[in-house]
Amino acid sequence: MEAVHFVVLWVAMAVVLASLGGGAVDAAQEAAKELRRGFSAAQDQSYSQFQPVLTDPTGVFALGFLRVNSTMLDLAVLHLPSSFALWRAIPDRPAQWSASASLSFDGNLVLADLAANKVLWSTAAAGVGDRAVLLNTSNLQIQSGSSSSVAWQSFDYPSETIVQGQNLTSQAALHTFDRRFAMRIGTNYFALYIEPPPSSGGIAAAMYWKHTALEAKAQIVAGGGPTYVRVEPDGYLGMYQKEGPPADVLSFDTFNHGVRAFRRMTLEADGNLRAYYWDASRWVLDYTAITDPCGLPTTCGAYAVCVQPSGRCACLANATDGSGCAAASVGGGGSLCGSTGGEVGGLYWEVRRQSVEPVNKELVPFEHSPSAEDCEARCARNCSCWGAVYSNGTGYCYLMDYPAQMIVAADDRKMGYFKVRSLEEAARGGGSGRAAGVKAALLAVGVAVFVAGAALGAYMVWKRSRTAADTRRQIGADDEGLSPGPYKNLGSFSAVELSSSFRR
Repeated sequence: MEAVHFVVLWVAMAVVLASLGGGAVDAAQEAAKELRRGFSAAQDQSYSQFQPVLTDPTGVFALGFLRVNSTMLDLAVLHLPSSFALWRAIPDRPAQWSASASLSFDGNLVLADLAANKVLWSTAAAGVGDRAVLLNTSNLQIQSGSSSSVAWQSFDYPSETIVQGQNLTSQAALHTFDRRFAMRIGTNYFALYIEPPPSSGGIAAAMYWKHTALEAKAQIVAGGGPTYVRVEPDGYLGMYQKEGPPADVLSFDTFNHGVRAFRRMTLEADGNLRAYYWDASRWVLDYTAITDPCGLPTTCGAYAVCVQPSGRCACLANATDGSGCAAASVGGGGSLCGSTGGEVGGLYWEVRRQSVEPVNKELVPFEHSPSAEDCEARCARNCSCWGAVYSNGTGYCYLMDYPAQMIVAADDRKMGYFKVRSLEEAARGGGSGRAAGVKAALLAVGVAVFVAGAALGAYMVWKRSRTAADTRRQIGADDEGLSPGPYKNLGSFSAVELSSSFRR
C-alpha cells in the first residue's frame, strides 16, 4: 500500500510540475539542495507560474520565484504536488512578475529587483549564515557552523499558513495576503482579528473569533513562558506552554480516526481559519473555525446587518455608492474629534437602528448603563468610540472602538447607535468639519454649473442610465432589499428610521 501511495504521489507531482512552466520538471530535479555563499539565481521569464531554485531532500517542497495574482512577484516555498504556497516572503515593496529579479545568498537571502537596483526582501536581521537549506518539513533555514545552528528560519515568520510541527507563538501571527485579517496568540487563547487599514490612524483591531484553552491536560502558568500552538499529525491543534501534554486540544474532523497525513492550517481570504490534510491527490478540508456565515466579516462587510442563519445582508443606512455600505468611510483617522469638537455633520454622521447587535458581543467591551440614551451618550462623547449597542434585557452597553462590522439582526430590545465618518473627512484623514462643508459647497456649485452647461448633450445618456436604474430597483424590490454577498449596494431595512429609544 505504501508503494502505491508513493507512485500516486510521484505521478501527481510530475503532472503539477509540468503545468508550472517550460522546463519546470527538469529545473525541479536539478534545483540546488543547498545554497552556499556567493549563490545567485536570476528569474527566468520562461516559467509561467513558479521557478524552483532550492528543493528539500524528498523533492516535495521547493523554494523559488512565484507569480501571484497574475502580475506580482514573490518568493515562496511551494508544496509541489498541489502547487500550494506554504510560505511567502510578501515583500513590503512588491515587484512585477516581469521585473528583472534575482535571489542571492551572501550569508542572508536577498530578493532584489536588478533593473530598479533595490532590495525587495531579505533576512538581513538574521545575522550571517553559511548555507541555506529547505528541510523535508517545508522549513527554510539559514544555518551556520559545523553544528548547523539556525540563524533564521521561515517557521518563525509565517504568512497565511502553518504546517504540522511548526510552532506559532505570540511573537508571530498569520495574516491574509491583503493584511485584512490576522490570527494571534494570547496568554491562554488564540483569536482572529479584523485588521485596521494602514490609514486608520489608530483604529483598534476587532476580535471576531476566539478560542480559549480548556487547560484539561496541562495548566498554563502565569510567568511560565509564552504559549504557542502547533498542528499535530494526529489531527488536532494543540496549545502548549512547554513541551509535554498540551494545555488544550482543538480537534479536527479526523481526530481519533487514525488518519496520519501532512497537515496545514490556513487563515484564508474570507477571514476563516481552516485545516486540511493531503491525501496524496488533494487537500481535504478537516476543520472550519466559523460555520455561521454572519460570523465572517466578509459576508456583509462594514456598516451592514447580517440576518442569521441565511447570511442575507442589508445596509445600516442607505448605501453611499455602488461599492457597498459606506465602505469608503472606514478609512481616515481613528479619532472622531477635531477642531469642531466632533460635530455631527462635520467629522461624522450618525445612524440609529433598533433590533441589531454585534455577533461577537462576547468579545466586545461592555458597561452597565441605565438607559439607551445614556449608552449612546457614552459613545457620542468618546472620540475613539465608533458605535454602541444597548440591551434593554440586561442593561449592558456594548462599546465598539472600530467602525461598525459584524452586526446581526436581533430582537427589538437591542438598540444601536453608530458613527459613520463623512466621506470628505475619510479622504482627508481628519480636519475641520466647517472647512469640509465649505469645500463641499464650492464643489457642489462647480458641479451644478458644469451640469447645467452639459445637460442638453448628456440627455440621451441620462435617459438610458435611468432606464437601467429602474430595472435594477425593480430587481432589488423583488428581493425585499436584501441581497447575499459582500460589499453590495444593498439598500436598507425598513427599520433604518431613527429609533425613538435613541432620542438626543
